[in-house]
Amino acid sequence: MSSVNTAVSDTSTVKSIESKLILIFSFVLLGGGLLWLQQDVSEKQALLLLVGTLLGVTLYHAAFGFTTAWRHFIINRRGKGLRAQMLMLAVGVCLFFPALSVGELFGTEVRGFIRPLGWSVLVGAFIFGIGMQLGNGCASGNLYHVGGGQLRAIPSMIGFTIGALWATKDYEWWTGLPQIAPVSLVDDLGVFLAIGVNLALFASIAAFTIWLEKRYHGNVEKDDAGRGRSMAQRLISGPWPFIWGAVALALLNFVTLAMIGNPWAVAVAYPLWGAKLAMLLELELELDFWTYWLQPGRETALGEPLQYDAFSVINIGVVLGALIAASLAGKFSLQWRLPWQHWLAAILGGLMLGYGATIAFGCNIGAYFGGIVSGSLHGWLWLVAAFIGSLLGTYLRPLFALPNETCSRSAC
Repeated sequence: MSSVNTAVSDTSTVKSIESKLILIFSFVLLGGGLLWLQQDVSEKQALLLLVGTLLGVTLYHAAFGFTTAWRHFIINRRGKGLRAQMLMLAVGVCLFFPALSVGELFGTEVRGFIRPLGWSVLVGAFIFGIGMQLGNGCASGNLYHVGGGQLRAIPSMIGFTIGALWATKDYEWWTGLPQIAPVSLVDDLGVFLAIGVNLALFASIAAFTIWLEKRYHGNVEKDDAGRGRSMAQRLISGPWPFIWGAVALALLNFVTLAMIGNPWAVAVAYPLWGAKLAMLLELELELDFWTYWLQPGRETALGEPLQYDAFSVINIGVVLGALIAASLAGKFSLQWRLPWQHWLAAILGGLMLGYGATIAFGCNIGAYFGGIVSGSLHGWLWLVAAFIGSLLGTYLRPLFALPNETCSRSAC
């Protein structure tokens, strides 16, 4: 018995040392990145890397995902994750709408993601919803999964990049289909009425999840992550309740708005990564003539190094933040051994994520989160279409030997 305890103790000591070494390495990477960006690019880009890092810490410690939350609701009728998303959106609109109505925040000109409503959003979000479930993560989810050591997210990110670049070629066709002009609830209803309408919708969705949960289980799932640990322990090494994650993400998105004049977006970086890779490989794609790259801001992105792209810097920060959070929690471990069906699902799901997000003007962050807190009606259309796609994707998962984490009414 003593030999078993000694072995367990030795293993725990080794893991503790590994976590500390990884933590030191991650802080060296972060410090080096901040110093390099500040000296060679700009102080703003360095601060964006720091914001991305905080986003990564939040996503990891709160395990704040969209894919699993939606699947848990679809399969098990548990809506804790969905309610957290509604809280995040509620805090977001209360912060964003007043600033967007003025058009300025702390001296920075700000504008939301106001996009048209059409087939590109409807089909793109639907495809993205399927891809979320097959790829086992969304745009932000894959980033923090990689940071936490889940290398299985890499094939999904590769597929995401390829799918996004493919979609830029088809972008003109999709955006040329019939569509309704962009609708800004802030402009059409005014700030206070727009906030009231959105809060009522968020409350209705949350109330529906509570009603369904009580009807199915007889109770409501508690958000007690980290209970029994001190506040300092929970903040530093997690886990965080979903509520903490929801508020932190809304606040950090608002900081992003103040810094770059736009809400946080994740998927918009992937087409650029794909284009840069195509240029590096000297593929003859004639990117300069594709409509997607002729839009304001995007034509210059092709000629600039990636460190000048705000969204790429934030994405890298998310990975670093998740790496730091996983190390602080002592949970970092490289996970890559998977059945071949999972690898196939990850690549296929990634392709759908990239293609869908690009033609739908964004992913779960840029279109759903960013669109709704911008007051754009397309954000709500994206939510409905993506949820339907996620519903289908959930039931396609067993075809790729992916579990659906079902549980009985009494045990869930």
